Amino acid sequence: MSYRPSFLADIPPVVKNLLIINVIFFIATHLIKGPMEYPLVNYLAVYYFDSPKFEVWQVVTYMFMHSPENLMHILFNMFALYSFGPVLEYTFGSKRFLNYYLFTGLGALFLQMAVQAIEVHGITGSVTNPDILTKINNLQGVDLETARTLASNYFSPMLGASGAIFGVLIAFGMLFPNAELILIFLPVPIKAKYLIPFYIVVELFLGVKQFQGDSVAHFAHLGGALFGFLLIKYWGIHRRPGGYL
Repeated sequence: MSYRPSFLADIPPVVKNLLIINVIFFIATHLIKGPMEYPLVNYLAVYYFDSPKFEVWQVVTYMFMHSPENLMHILFNMFALYSFGPVLEYTFGSKRFLNYYLFTGLGALFLQMAVQAIEVHGITGSVTNPDILTKINNLQGVDLETARTLASNYFSPMLGASGAIFGVLIAFGMLFPNAELILIFLPVPIKAKYLIPFYIVVELFLGVKQFQGDSVAHFAHLGGALFGFLLIKYWGIHRRPGGYL
């Protein structure tokens, strides 16, 4: 009888468990489903800190949730974690890698909420609004799109591991800048030190422009990358010799 090991067998423990937990949350989101909504999204995704739907545990649980209606959301994030996470866990050590992953996830949330607070303050004159529903309904001299922006900041959840994944990407680019990466739609090798900064600039452009219909939290991505960059600098971890894998 031949033995064929699981594809998870060679993955280090933190990355393996992060993959498993994210998949469990995704499956549970579909299993626990109401007639018109996904209850776990309401409880475990994160809302603006002044929203009546905000709960303190959401600052952690949000990074294990993914859009139940967009399979590519979890597939892309888990593929990136599976591709880049193991080499970072071997480089950092398991405990430090977990700390790094969670720190960048929290950093992503911090920057996203800071941007939301600026938007809310620009509309209402305050970052906190106890009677937000009344205020949205009674906004005077404000166009419908502005009222929708305010409502979106308060009642649209943020979910996904993307902020932490951007932290993983920036770490990989800093430690292995000369590693050659190949995109599915562009089968030409591109060094990490070129591709990852380009990707971050694109996120910054999309976050600033705020195209209509774009529901991606681009500043969360940037927050994950920024806090990852700062933490690696603080730890004093330098790029690997030659920058190759």
